[in-house]
Amino acid sequence: MKRERKIYDPAFKTKAIQLSNERTNISELARELGIAVTLLYKWRKEYEEFGEGNFLGNGNLKLTPEQEKSTNWRKSSRMQS
Repeated sequence: MKRERKIYDPAFKTKAIQLSNERTNISELARELGIAVTLLYKWRKEYEEFGEGNFLGNGNLKLTPEQEKSTNWRKSSRMQS
């Protein structure tokens, strides 16, 4: 049986990150929010690296300039093949 993937809006993610920075027990906060603690840590890491604009939706991450170059290079290499 396939589990349905939950989608969280950017406002929820941002608020969860803010709350996690204010609280000492992140596991308890994750339970209160109904999310996995690993997901909360992932969101915090992404927020630290990219800021609030990272939460674009549908699993699309904001890329650093180096990552964009690498991705564009791989795409152009595939098209030439």
